Amino acid sequence: MVLPFQHTVYHWLEMRTKMRIMGFHAEAIKPLNEDAAAELGANLLGEAIIFAAAGSCLLLEFWRQKSSKHRREVAQVATVLSLREDVEYLENMLDEVQVQVQAALPRNALDELRAELRAELRAELWAELQDELQKFRTQICKDCYEPELKPELECPETPKE
Repeated sequence: MVLPFQHTVYHWLEMRTKMRIMGFHAEAIKPLNEDAAAELGANLLGEAIIFAAAGSCLLLEFWRQKSSKHRREVAQVATVLSLREDVEYLENMLDEVQVQVQAALPRNALDELRAELRAELRAELWAELQDELQKFRTQICKDCYEPELKPELECPETPKE
């Protein structure tokens, strides 16, 4: 329960502040009657409720945006880790194949086959990484509302035709 006395104090503070801002130095401010104090209190209470609702909406939206951003970052990190694991697996498979080929072929044929396998594997890996990088950039561009950049990347150690 809000007492009319509290609204009178609010009125006194408000009027005193307004007078000082306008350059007047009023010593006495007339107190409000009970009806005016009740109306002022109702207005103050209504404004406080609206302000609290708007503030809580802003806080909820901030929290929602933050959690959404966190989920996207976690998904991107998981994708990068998965790609790294795939590359490591393919490198291990390549090493195993190289050991098997060394045991089966003469040295000069082995060198030719090794170079051919490396070139094919690098080309395949490079194509997959470019696709994932393009998806990643597209996602970042969508998130940041920035134009998408498409730099021309070249695969290292790939013979140019």
